[in-house]
Amino acid sequence: MISRRTLLGSGAALGAASALAACSKNSSSSTSGGLDTLTIMAPVLTGQTPAADGKLQKAIEDFSGKKLAMTWVPNSDYGSKTNVILAGSELPELMVIQGKTPTFVRSAQAGAFWDLTGRLEKYPNLKPVDTTAAAVKSATINGKLYGVPRLRDPMRTGVILRKDWLAKLGLSMPKSTDDLYGIVKAFSERDPDGNGQKDTYGLIIPKWPGGYGTASPYDVFETWFGAPNAWGERSGKLVPGFDTPEYLQADQFLKKWVDEKLINPDFATLDSAKWNDPFFNGKGGVIVDVTSRGQVIGNLFKQQHPSNYMDYVAMTGNLTGPSGKLYAYPTIGYAGFISVSRQSIKTEAQLDQVLQFLDKMSSKEGQILENNGISGLNFTPDGTYSVAIKGGDADVVTNDTQSFAQIGTNTNGFMGYTAKPAIPAEQAFYEDRLKFQAADFKSAVQNPANALVSDTYTAKGAQLDQIIADARLKYIAGQLSLDQYQAEIKRWHTEGGDQVISEMNDLYAKYK
Repeated sequence: MISRRTLLGSGAALGAASALAACSKNSSSSTSGGLDTLTIMAPVLTGQTPAADGKLQKAIEDFSGKKLAMTWVPNSDYGSKTNVILAGSELPELMVIQGKTPTFVRSAQAGAFWDLTGRLEKYPNLKPVDTTAAAVKSATINGKLYGVPRLRDPMRTGVILRKDWLAKLGLSMPKSTDDLYGIVKAFSERDPDGNGQKDTYGLIIPKWPGGYGTASPYDVFETWFGAPNAWGERSGKLVPGFDTPEYLQADQFLKKWVDEKLINPDFATLDSAKWNDPFFNGKGGVIVDVTSRGQVIGNLFKQQHPSNYMDYVAMTGNLTGPSGKLYAYPTIGYAGFISVSRQSIKTEAQLDQVLQFLDKMSSKEGQILENNGISGLNFTPDGTYSVAIKGGDADVVTNDTQSFAQIGTNTNGFMGYTAKPAIPAEQAFYEDRLKFQAADFKSAVQNPANALVSDTYTAKGAQLDQIIADARLKYIAGQLSLDQYQAEIKRWHTEGGDQVISEMNDLYAKYK
């Protein structure tokens, strides 16, 4: 719902004729049931598109027993290409859908894709497990599942800190938001880089590309303070997080940081693509983001300090707020779906063949092929880790895994290998990350509205989200008073928000 990143969609089954017209016959399937070849559209994330006769595709075909006719689309163009395909005259049999866009939801509800509700349980490698069940439910649309979700880490929030600055100032890793306040204040005021000047700041925040409820650092702090994760249940009803006192308390806390000059002064304009730069260049010392950013930053220092690069980066997980209780900020747990065309895949028997293919590819051996490549060719296993082989065909296969991973589902949890860390300190960093992510997941604040799609939000959600995002930023920056901020929240209600809340609660009563 409120999050464009997770809940865009439409509750109305509009455009049924165009959606059904978009489904077309496919030469690889017939009503008699033959599916020797599967046509699949997926994004390619690198500059080198996998070749149809490449070693990795051949290995996947041999393993799965299916020929693959892949249509690779550059990731930067994938959203627009998806809309064109959905509005056109032919759909591939399987199609990566990257999110609950209005076009996809309308097409799905009009019958363009198979409803997989309740079907995954029949396939051992597609059946959700304890750690993935919440994400699979989040992937539904008002009670219906229109694709096999592409599962991702359910918990990724982390606090990344300059380890060398902590050591110089004699500071410990934070456990609470108050601890973090003390650290950012010290990083801003106690000359952590030792140059004799007051030219550093604690927390680094970029201009956030999404609106409210899009996993921004602001959203994370609000959840730590006990506010709902975008939506939450209060007195039996769904309410948006910004209608709770904990939300405003968190924003007042961050405003204090801005007032005290503990946050980068260009937080409203800093390009998110340059988020790592102040940390790496010694201008700022704390980032609140996904844990994978910690590894990325570690790799930056590795180029400069190859023997001791992990002396510069420390990371911990979610922090307790004023209540002393941990409210951990999770991911939605999935990155879109693999959806199956009803027009191309005509029968239950054919659908079973498709799901058997996806089930086999989600086995351990299938996941390793998609995510790691070919053992002995581009990597060698070392326990739970993979060690890269470089040069020639190995480099091609490694490149191709970045694309074939996009058709992986991991509904039963990730079973592939992780790249082996280069030094013991990096391995300890990675293992600590796994530990605190697992611990944080037990306190995850899930968004109970993830699976719900409101018609009014579909029509007005972008504008409504922007009201909150703009008002929050201006309040924290000191451009709005608290009364003016609350007036903007009231405007959200009067310009369509109240109708969204009403629709959401009707859906919640029906599908929770």
